[in-house]
Amino acid sequence: MRRAVITGIGSVNPLGLSMEETWPRLVAGESGIAPITLFDAAAMGLETRFAGEVKGFDAGQFMDAKAARRMDRFTQLGVAATSMALDHSGFVIDDSNRDGVAVLFATGAGGLRSITETEHVLMERGPKRVSPFSVPMLMSNAAAGQIGILFGARGMGGAFVSACASANDALGLALMAIRSEQAETVIAGASEAIITPLCIACFNQAGALSTRNDDPQHASRPFDKDRDGFVLAEMGTALIVEELEAARARGAHIWAEIAGYGSTMDAFHLTAPPPDGNGAVRAMRAALRSARINPEQVEYVNAHGTSTPLNDRVETLAIKTVFGDHARKLAISSTKSMVGHSAGACGALEAAVCAYALEHGIIPPTINYTTPDPDCDLDYVPNSARDATIHTTLSNNFGFGGHNSCLVLSKVE
Repeated sequence: MRRAVITGIGSVNPLGLSMEETWPRLVAGESGIAPITLFDAAAMGLETRFAGEVKGFDAGQFMDAKAARRMDRFTQLGVAATSMALDHSGFVIDDSNRDGVAVLFATGAGGLRSITETEHVLMERGPKRVSPFSVPMLMSNAAAGQIGILFGARGMGGAFVSACASANDALGLALMAIRSEQAETVIAGASEAIITPLCIACFNQAGALSTRNDDPQHASRPFDKDRDGFVLAEMGTALIVEELEAARARGAHIWAEIAGYGSTMDAFHLTAPPPDGNGAVRAMRAALRSARINPEQVEYVNAHGTSTPLNDRVETLAIKTVFGDHARKLAISSTKSMVGHSAGACGALEAAVCAYALEHGIIPPTINYTTPDPDCDLDYVPNSARDATIHTTLSNNFGFGGHNSCLVLSKVE
């Protein structure tokens, strides 16, 4: 069976404008959450006035100014991450290989910012003032399409929208594409730019966001008894996924193998998981079967860990169901405690975190864990990173609509 490995990673996120910046800050337990600067949230009367912004991002470093003006921010973030991932991998797309390079790139909301801004122009200035570039800016496949155009990838392509499971699905399909010989190399990942007044207002009305405006850096607190909701974030992360022997043949550095993928539907409720977490249970088990490993071989779980009362309790229960007694031996952490929740993009960074954890033998912490919750009683690597020799990791993400998606990443010996 053909094997899929990660040879390059690029990311722009609330903790850094590269993985080289991001990783040490994750290990140090730093928070990238701060008051919103993209607009005046207080003046708008929003209940939540903080988020995980990508700070200091300059699209002009990755594309010309004209091209940037014709992209939504989510596309800019995805293009920037891809540029860095290709540089990181040393993989060069040219006429000899471009037909075998796939682009499988995810998002949850696509060009939401462009949608709201275009609607404002229409209502305030009339239809003739609407930009002719609006459609290619707002469509959810814009990032995937622009990546293909800008980097010359002409293999299979797609944009995947499955809420918070989107990025994991893109990476899982990258594994399937490599295994089935539909691609030799895949640019896989996700981007999201949903820090907008509309999005925050909607999630506030749904009761999903934390409202700790007086203490943003401690607002995202997965598995802590006093958690009060997730923290919205934006980011873009891309991974270069190659067939193992091809990567070895060109002398690429291999960060990790995508060894297994599992995806399920809850068929229960549009925004709430079933109380027994059976959808998450089935997805984790499917990922383990895909990787052909036993539960006891997993040493670290990068949890979905959103910091919402319902998710963290149900995910804990699901992990116990899948792993049994071994659940007590697992190291589990939620990096959303530091970077927030970027909806469809979160899984790409979390897969990158698993790859870095395998490479460096360090497990990032779950920060802001101060008050244990009786319903969340596993080892969440609280507050401080941990040195550990690990060979196999599991990354979970579960989304609205009842989508569950899990990845097994392992060290290539």
